[in-house]
Amino acid sequence: MRHFFIALLIALPVALSVAQSNRWQQRVNYEMFIDMDVKKHQYRGTQRLAYTNNSPDTLHRVFYHLYFNAFQPGSMMDIRNQTIEDPDIRKARLSNLLPEEQGWIKVRKLTLNGKPAVFETVETILEVNLPEPILPGSTAVLEMEWDAQVPLQIRRSGRFNSEGIDYSMTQWYPKLCEYDEQGWHANPYIGREFYGVWGDYDVKISIDKNYLVAAGGYLQNPLEVGYGYEPDGAEVKRPAGDKLLWHFKAPNVHDFAWAADPEYTHVKITAEDGTIMRFFWQKGRGYDEAWQALPAIMSRARTHANRRFGQYPYKEYSFIQGGDGGMEYPLATLITGKRPLSSLVGVSIHEQMHSWYQMVLATNESLYAWMDEGFTVYASTLVEEDLAAEGLLGKRKPAEFPFENTYDSYRALVRSGKEEPLTTHADHFQTNFAYNLGSYSKGCVFLHQLEYIIGRQNLAKGLLRYFDTWKFQHPTPNDFIRVMEKQSGLELDWYKEDFIHTTNYVDYAVDTVYEEGRKSTRIVLSKKGTMAMPLDIVVTYTNGKQELFYAPLESMRGIKPPENALSRTVLPRHRWVEPKYAFLIPESLDRIAAIEIDPSRRLADIERADNVWRRSP
Repeated sequence: MRHFFIALLIALPVALSVAQSNRWQQRVNYEMFIDMDVKKHQYRGTQRLAYTNNSPDTLHRVFYHLYFNAFQPGSMMDIRNQTIEDPDIRKARLSNLLPEEQGWIKVRKLTLNGKPAVFETVETILEVNLPEPILPGSTAVLEMEWDAQVPLQIRRSGRFNSEGIDYSMTQWYPKLCEYDEQGWHANPYIGREFYGVWGDYDVKISIDKNYLVAAGGYLQNPLEVGYGYEPDGAEVKRPAGDKLLWHFKAPNVHDFAWAADPEYTHVKITAEDGTIMRFFWQKGRGYDEAWQALPAIMSRARTHANRRFGQYPYKEYSFIQGGDGGMEYPLATLITGKRPLSSLVGVSIHEQMHSWYQMVLATNESLYAWMDEGFTVYASTLVEEDLAAEGLLGKRKPAEFPFENTYDSYRALVRSGKEEPLTTHADHFQTNFAYNLGSYSKGCVFLHQLEYIIGRQNLAKGLLRYFDTWKFQHPTPNDFIRVMEKQSGLELDWYKEDFIHTTNYVDYAVDTVYEEGRKSTRIVLSKKGTMAMPLDIVVTYTNGKQELFYAPLESMRGIKPPENALSRTVLPRHRWVEPKYAFLIPESLDRIAAIEIDPSRRLADIERADNVWRRSP
């Protein structure tokens, strides 16, 4: 996955160096205090939000997300789940929630610069008419009081998850909607993706003193709360009373999540990159061995992620048992903990990689979920392969083609007839099947297939360049493609438009092979699919030697560099309108043992069986 007002900005040099583009961004700085009643599972909150309008527009209205209001019978989340073709079984309980089990946020008071604002709650969106406009370049202070009830754990947020964690507090506060060059993004919540405004969080949580609080932030008062947060040898001096006040700050993030349970164990390590990693789980439930082995593996995983994708810019990160599977947030993730080590490592790597592809780059997930989930699948796959190569994943060895399952899932999506363009808004996919395989699998294939188009080194360098250019700036697909064009020197808009904007697919075949003259062989390839691609054709001769014939696509306006030591012949460019492509090689047919399109398997060809021609025995 991927805001608070504080008197003095917390210094974070990397995070604050965002002058890479001329795109304006809004800014939010929150101060929040909540007082938890763990008997009623309710809390009262106050919020002071300093909102800087960096846009050229005068704002007369603002909007907040009230995510907890989705956890009620008859909500949009409930109705959508009842009417979609393949409902999410986790949400099936929504219709039967009793009043004391439901979630809600009720705003009691809201002012702008001390003047009362008129507001209306429209399910999961608070619509606010301001008493005075927020002018371009100005900062206004919005102050709010609200009450809330934590729902039973249904999806991501809630109390008493399936493993007995008391509170998984995500999407728990009135969160200002994003306003960008496309205007307001006040999307109702149905349980899919998020989009938030960059800012600083200052959060105080008052809760019964037997609870340990884990959060995506830096604890400011460790000597008052203890629970392993305090430095070694330091004396904890808890204040009198039945509650503790936990004070966290999180700089330059776009969300804040926390969890609380009286049975949490807290383990802290210093990772190889010097950052602090924290691990919170319920000890003594049968999965301690896996959780105790996790810190060393995740420290090494971070090292590989930094090398491949850019330097993690924060000082801490927490892995917290909670939620309903795995869900990413700034500086933390909530994951279910009752898993064998292999599963625990897999989900932890995936969620940590969201710190790059959502928490730092922060695309609009609702519009471009594939840039979040798909890129994360790609990155976590490579990091797992790095760990396997080092022997850190037990008996698992590096895979010959680690993306095989991802490509197979994408092919299943295409063959199902249910595929939808990845330009579809996340909330509006007709099936969960199409959304999940599109965002995760096809999004990953987009990136790995791009390596096939521009070359391995260009993609590796391009990903680092993308991170350094667009961190903390909400990049779009165009921003990503332009980085890759600059890195490779190739034109790539055709690839984005065909693979992302449509459901076109790749399907090539070796059509015919015949001798032409006494010392030449003609090879004819057929484009059976609806999308054209550059082609790597490897010819294997009867003496065992191999040669690569490379047919660039005219739309690329160039060629990729050689990727290996194979002798390569660059063929004439081919055009996307042509159903067949033919070329001659200066060898007689009887010297050819096999011809194969893309032995690397990075080309997402829907039917690979006809990509190979072999000499009959």
